[in-house]
Amino acid sequence: MQRRHVLQATAAAALAMPMSRLWAAPARGGPKFILVFLRGAYDATNLLVPYTSDFYYASRPHIAVPRPAGGPDGAADAAIRLDADWALHPALRTSMLPLWQAGQLAFVPFAGTRDMTRSHFETQDHIELGQGPRTRDFNDGFLNRLVQQLGGRVQPMAFTAQLPLSLRGPERVPNMAMGQVGRSGIDPRQQALLVDMWGTTVQSASVREGFAVHATVMRDMQAQGWEAEMVAASRGAVNPRGFVAEAVRVGGLMRASFDLGFIDVGGWDTHVNEAGANGAQGQLADKLGALGQGLAALAQAMGPAWRDTTVVVLSEFGRTFRENGNRGTDHGHGTVYWVLGGAVRGGRIAGAQVALSPATLNQNRDYPVLSEDRDLLGGIFARLWGLNAQQLQAVFPGSQPVDLGLI
Repeated sequence: MQRRHVLQATAAAALAMPMSRLWAAPARGGPKFILVFLRGAYDATNLLVPYTSDFYYASRPHIAVPRPAGGPDGAADAAIRLDADWALHPALRTSMLPLWQAGQLAFVPFAGTRDMTRSHFETQDHIELGQGPRTRDFNDGFLNRLVQQLGGRVQPMAFTAQLPLSLRGPERVPNMAMGQVGRSGIDPRQQALLVDMWGTTVQSASVREGFAVHATVMRDMQAQGWEAEMVAASRGAVNPRGFVAEAVRVGGLMRASFDLGFIDVGGWDTHVNEAGANGAQGQLADKLGALGQGLAALAQAMGPAWRDTTVVVLSEFGRTFRENGNRGTDHGHGTVYWVLGGAVRGGRIAGAQVALSPATLNQNRDYPVLSEDRDLLGGIFARLWGLNAQQLQAVFPGSQPVDLGLI
């Protein structure tokens, strides 16, 4: 093996380095949790449309989603009325609307972090670390702290090329990009050489475990008859279209082998040409449509385990309430979180809300944050696993968990 092949193979092995207990079968009927991180800050204002607000339509003359039309189905490009104030983007009519109608999907508007940098990287780090405003330890993610508090009750997995910040910490968590599943770049002879190269060191055990994880996931995938490859976007995050294929694999693996999962979906930074003739068409509509299809595919792939599953979809921040000169939107603040699953008490818009006006916008430009990410997630974790106040503080130091009755 050439040196570069050794390094590549070692890196691939390191993608998954769990402790052996990770491969115990998940408890039957136990709660399952999946975090879907939309990297790039999606335009939540056109996802959950404030259709009764004239201010919304005046602020977005070219990219607003048309008001709901009359009749049970409405026009194809019209927002879908959810309640007296909010409507859903029509790209989600066939995928997410059925979950809403089944009471398995809720939205939390005006959600987000207190970070005000409007920097993708700063705010993503802030959310994934979950440490509050004063601490920045990049080896101490909130999902890893959650795994620690659950004491072996969950089997975590990151469906990503790189281990995300949220899962970094003393609990060793496996990760693997779905594009690698079913296609091993390291044959058994090379695996043996790598293990022999590390000798009897601690690293040797980790490499062995990494290969074991890879082999186990490949067996699970092949047993389900899924295709071996998918297209992954840059930086390890799939694009929304890639997520449709990936979601089936994630759902099957979560059903069979894991209780806590992480996946990220990129491509949401819509500064230019966000919409076509209106907000129901164009770039954002295509991305939302693919995301909805992926989430629906995940739900179906979970099978009976879906009734015990909670999925939270979030992004680093929202976008400006007003469109810009390029028929797009710029970096904002508050956003909309999705909470879906068979364990969810959905069919409603949850959390604190405010009437939209220039005076109620954050800095007269974007949604304010009324539901803080750590408080919201802490309330969900308390419901799912019965965590007490001390445990929640260990996961989210200095937070004030809020139970919105979503579980």
